[in-house]
Amino acid sequence: MTGPLGQAALWVAAFGLISAACAGIHLRQVQPVVAVLTDFLLAAGLIRLAGEPSWDSLALAASTAAVRLLLGASLRHRASGIGARRGGG
Repeated sequence: MTGPLGQAALWVAAFGLISAACAGIHLRQVQPVVAVLTDFLLAAGLIRLAGEPSWDSLALAASTAAVRLLLGASLRHRASGIGARRGGG
């Protein structure tokens, strides 16, 4: 994909990697880093979908959204289990 939307998708993905790295350094927790990274990657996929509406770009955006949801749910479940074990002792 070429053109301004392709460049925008590339820049959004790059800023997502940088933002996730900064969040990881600052927060030292996995869940917010994954949330930031997958949000930016989803945004890049949607920009790509807007520029080139094809089945491939739709599949990429849908798979990114699915990975985002699954990772978020998994990390929340894991965090709640760790909290319950610490508090319930």
